[in-house]
Amino acid sequence: MNLVIVESPKKAELIQGFLKKHKLNNYKVMASAGHVRDLKSHSFSIDVADNFRPEYVITEDKKNLVRELKEQAKKADIVYLASDEDREGEAIAWHLKEALELKPEKTKRIVFHEITAEAFLHALEHPRDIDMHLVDAQQARRVLDRIVGFELSPVLWKRIRPSLSAGRVQSVAVRLIVDREREIRSFVAQSSYRVQADFLLPSGQTLHTELNERFASEAEAQALLERCIGAPFQIQSITRRAGRRSPAAPFTTSTLQQEAAHKLGYSVSQTMRLAQSLYESGYITYMRTDSVNLSQQALAAIGRQIAQHPGVEYHQPRQYHTRSKGAQEAHEAIRPTYIDRAQIEGSAQEQRLYDLIRKRTLASQMADAQLERTTVSIPVEGTEHAFVAQGEVITFRGFLDVYMSAGDEEQGKANRILPQVAEGEALSLQSLQAEERFTQRPARYTEASMVSKMEELGIGRPSTYAPTIQTIQNRGYVERGDRPGKERSYTILQLQDGQIKRSTKTEIYGADKGKLLPTDVGIVVNDFLVEQFPNIVDYNFTARVEEDFDTIAEGGTQWDGVIGDFYTGFHPEVDRAISERSEHRVGQRVLGVDPATGLRVSVSIGRYGPMAQLGTQEDEAKPRFASLQSGQSLETITLEDALELFKLPKVIGQYEGEDLLVATGRFGPYVRHAGKFYSLPEGLDPLSCTADQAIKLIQTKRQAEQQSLLRSFDEDPELEIRTGRFGPYIKYKGSNYKLPKDRDIPSLSYAACLELIQSSGSKPSRKGSSRARSSATTRRRKS
Repeated sequence: MNLVIVESPKKAELIQGFLKKHKLNNYKVMASAGHVRDLKSHSFSIDVADNFRPEYVITEDKKNLVRELKEQAKKADIVYLASDEDREGEAIAWHLKEALELKPEKTKRIVFHEITAEAFLHALEHPRDIDMHLVDAQQARRVLDRIVGFELSPVLWKRIRPSLSAGRVQSVAVRLIVDREREIRSFVAQSSYRVQADFLLPSGQTLHTELNERFASEAEAQALLERCIGAPFQIQSITRRAGRRSPAAPFTTSTLQQEAAHKLGYSVSQTMRLAQSLYESGYITYMRTDSVNLSQQALAAIGRQIAQHPGVEYHQPRQYHTRSKGAQEAHEAIRPTYIDRAQIEGSAQEQRLYDLIRKRTLASQMADAQLERTTVSIPVEGTEHAFVAQGEVITFRGFLDVYMSAGDEEQGKANRILPQVAEGEALSLQSLQAEERFTQRPARYTEASMVSKMEELGIGRPSTYAPTIQTIQNRGYVERGDRPGKERSYTILQLQDGQIKRSTKTEIYGADKGKLLPTDVGIVVNDFLVEQFPNIVDYNFTARVEEDFDTIAEGGTQWDGVIGDFYTGFHPEVDRAISERSEHRVGQRVLGVDPATGLRVSVSIGRYGPMAQLGTQEDEAKPRFASLQSGQSLETITLEDALELFKLPKVIGQYEGEDLLVATGRFGPYVRHAGKFYSLPEGLDPLSCTADQAIKLIQTKRQAEQQSLLRSFDEDPELEIRTGRFGPYIKYKGSNYKLPKDRDIPSLSYAACLELIQSSGSKPSRKGSSRARSSATTRRRKS
């Protein structure tokens, strides 16, 4: 018997099916479910004195699995380690070899980048040894990340607040977002005037044009428009030139993440989750790759498919080469395992992603789209200016017949088809206007554009983009949110009845939806790291480290030497930063003095998020604290805004003979009434909350509670059976307890309920759903 160990159970099941189909019954396939060993989670686990030797342990959740794998390995003639073909997969294979205590003579390493019978059987025929250079590159990454995380995080705990963390890649990613936010805040828009004219052709059709220059001032635009009044216009020249548009390369990890975001609206992590499922189901090749290469077998199959449809004339073989350093050309781009498979089984989201991958793969081997681009020039008499109309006609669709990327779509929208025109044709001026336009501020990052920027700067690798973006959100340094726009006015000059009329309109600008925004905590942590550890958050340093990992993977240098060089300079900086004393809290901003009390007002990061402080420890009275509200920021809040916060808590009225008190706490703003607490919905400002709004909030919650009540008990009013999102449950003394699905609620006695509570070990289930807890956390961060 031979044992094959892969990473996922889904993959194991698929491969076992291949072996059975080919009557290879002497193979057993099992799954390791990823890593079986790692550094200890709550200790440094690196012996610095012994050349940074990692101290690995079998993870708690894998001990039973390792025991089972070890038993099967002892019975096996050969153990094939078939984890994924990247550095992480190579390290998983090595950890399995060490954890299972496998003998070298009975251990083989096999790799395949697609889960098909052909690829797997080919891998079995071409086994190799574990590549320790790849393992060392992964070890270097793991050790370096552990050093940075474990040494920097305590500095943040002492200097800013507990529970913060830093990371070699995550901190640089946060810096990107903070730097972009600062660019936006300091951006000053410049205005210019765009002049557009519509001309009536002899045929009766309208030709839309734009002047070939924009004016810096209203006076210049006014002068041009006045010159056009009564002036003759005719087409001076028509330029037609052939053009072509080439298809994009097949997908890499980063381009798939970006295109899925643009065309399907998927988040980066969602795309990777779906791609992982497609790969493990045998539908696509390995989804973590920075290569755009396609195998010769794949190229031949794609050519046959294009010849069948849409036709031989659409086929144009192309061999793409990866430009990024460290890319492994032996790997392939992400493509379908069988290009002739147009439909797959799976969820609707998986099917849409598969369709995107398949069409992009086909398009990459198709002919260019043939275009005819036309430019029409209409001079303004007595000036150097001319009105210009541009358009294009597709004469041969080529790859566009199958796939149009997000970039192709934008180009298509920008270029319209022009009506039939001829040189020397006289034109009638139909409409003329100059409109004030403004330069656009830098765009905030989306998850997709963040991936693109990280790839451009060499920060991380395909396997780390999605986890990094998710981590900085989980840490509360960045949030995916919206920003309301602001209103501004702009000027329009328009030719009406032979005169230039001036008017103003308003527009909303700067609105953002679903963009990555730095939180106050993220900004303070970033600024501290930039000041104290500039090398760690330096974009070039992070990229150089990735190059070092590539060199280790190629066998060009020893991993412990790279780590040693880094640690020699890094550790003293940590000692200096942790022992340094400062008069002010890190990130603290003094706003001024309260006119009423003469006490200093400042804002800073507190235990539960951004807060305002009235007074200092040196004052006679104890300082007062207040959480910042949603939409307020440490960097932009004013003294007046901060002083308003100290008006809470405040009584806003009475209801049923009890005070209605509005306050803000750890989980956001709330109303307290008769000893009970009612969270304010997002968007309701506690400072402007009225008694009527508070009463409506209380009544709504009471109604919801009444509707959820299934049973109560005379023996103890605190014991209730309620129904919630996940079905009926017992509520007792403020805690919730699971109720078995087979219990008949009407016949359930008081004593039986107490037995169920006691049998649960007095451990209540978590209060509220994970979504509710997430919302509470979000509100807390915003407040």
